[in-house]
Formats: sequence, structure tokens, C-alpha cells
Amino acid sequence: MKNISVIGAGTMGNGIAHVFAMNGYDVNVIDVSSSALQKAEKTIEKNLNRMVEKEKITNDLKDSTLQRLSWHTKMEGAVESSDLIVEAATENVELKLKIFQKLDSFATDNAILATNTSSISITKIAAVTQRPDQVIGMHFMNPVPVMKLVEVIRAYSTREDVVSSIVDLSKDIGKVPVLANDYPGFVANRILMPMINEAVYALHEGVAGVNEIDTIMKLGMAHPMGPLQLADFIGLDVCLSILNVLYDGFKLDKYAPCPLLVNMVEANKLGRKSQEGFYSYFHNTKELKVSENFS
Repeated sequence: MKNISVIGAGTMGNGIAHVFAMNGYDVNVIDVSSSALQKAEKTIEKNLNRMVEKEKITNDLKDSTLQRLSWHTKMEGAVESSDLIVEAATENVELKLKIFQKLDSFATDNAILATNTSSISITKIAAVTQRPDQVIGMHFMNPVPVMKLVEVIRAYSTREDVVSSIVDLSKDIGKVPVLANDYPGFVANRILMPMINEAVYALHEGVAGVNEIDTIMKLGMAHPMGPLQLADFIGLDVCLSILNVLYDGFKLDKYAPCPLLVNMVEANKLGRKSQEGFYSYFHNTKELKVSENFS
């Protein structure tokens, strides 16, 4: 594999593109929004400059990484030369199905189609293509340039040689691939999201405040980030979407989203991306300030 396409220029998409390009792959970044592409290009350059300042990479590597990236608003003309296409669009099942139907028609017969979905069935996505045996999950962790894990998820029909190729590729870009089978939430979010949801319930029921819940989990359980701060970082809308997938998939009450989480998403209090969630990010300092709704 030499040529990679990444669908979606958001937080995950630009991080995935960054990592592939930095490891010698030619990368097409595709997004319908030209402003999203411009923002992604600036983000990648900013992150590379930070790595140069910290002496993690050289200026030459930064420059060659940027040269390997190309930017497109249409799939046509961009994905046809790709050996692997990684979809990193919004966590919306209907959107992903439409993207994969298009990719299937534009990509070469031998191209592997991967999705960065954090919870949606890979098998369901694969079923809308004419190549379900060449569809796989590559669930990168955020922030992609920093986090080592790639959760590699087999769909029902994924061929073993496709799995092996993605495992080898993940290692080649400095990641640690871990295999999982295709069940709601896979492994990472099947375990993580109920913990976050329970933390929201503890807040909702008045067991403790935002700072107290996060401090207990950081100091008592050695978590680098408390569950409420992590929810803000992920995006409360994303957390809610994943919990809904788990609840719909398993029909178990333990996955039912806390009403407080639902209300916050409806009020557009989404965490960092909206500048307010359980914490407020309007003050632009590294010190966390609990949102006025909970202080």
C-alpha cells in the first residue's frame, strides 16, 4: 500500500491523514467542505510545528509530510488510485452507508475500504458494497498522532488476508493494532461509554460534583483524565450516539443514556467543540473551570 485516501477532514480525519503522511504514504484528504479542508491543513501544520519544537521530528520530515498531502472536495478523481480508503466522517449510520456505496463505485477492485467508526456495525456498512470481504474497521483513538491503539474490527465477511494487511499497515505507521469482532461498541467503547454514562448518572443524582467525580477517578483509579472531562473531549453528542448504538444493539438498560446527557446534547452543550459541557472552555486557559450549570 502506497496511496491512502481519508474521507472526512475533521478531528479524526486530519489526525489519520497526518500519521499516514508522516510515515511515507501519499494521502488524499477528501471533504465536501473546502473550509474544513483548509482548517485541517492548518491543524496538521500546527501539530507538525509543535513536534519540531519538541525535537520529535526534523524540519525535513515536517516538509515532506505536508508535501504528501493533497486536498479534494470530491471523491471522483481522488480515490481511484488508492490502495486503502479510510472513512472518518461523522458518526451517523446513514451518512456512512451513503459514503460506502459511493466509494464502492469509485475505488479500484482491489482497494480495501476501512471505517473509523467507533461503534456502528462494520458488517452493516460492508453490506451496501459489492466487496464486503474487503471492508474492515480501523478505529483510531483521539488524538491520532499521539495515541498508539488501533482497534481492528473484522466484519462478518472480512477476509483474513485483509485483516493481516491492516494489522501490518497499522504497525508500519507506529500503531499497536488489537483485533476485535463486530459487536456494538466493539471493545473500547463497550467498556468506556458505560463508565462515562455512570459518571453522568452520579452527577445527575447528586452523588458528587463534576470536580469530585473526576478527581476520584483520576487519583483513585489512576485515570489520566476524569470521565466527565473525557466526555467533553470526545464530544457529548458522540458519547450519546455511541450509547444509543449500544442500547439499540443489546436492548439492555445498562446502556440507556442518562437523561442529563440527552438534555445537554439537545441544549448544544457538547463539550470542547461547543466550548461548554461539564466544563467551560471560554476562558482559554489550561485550568479547567466547571460549567456554571454545575458550579
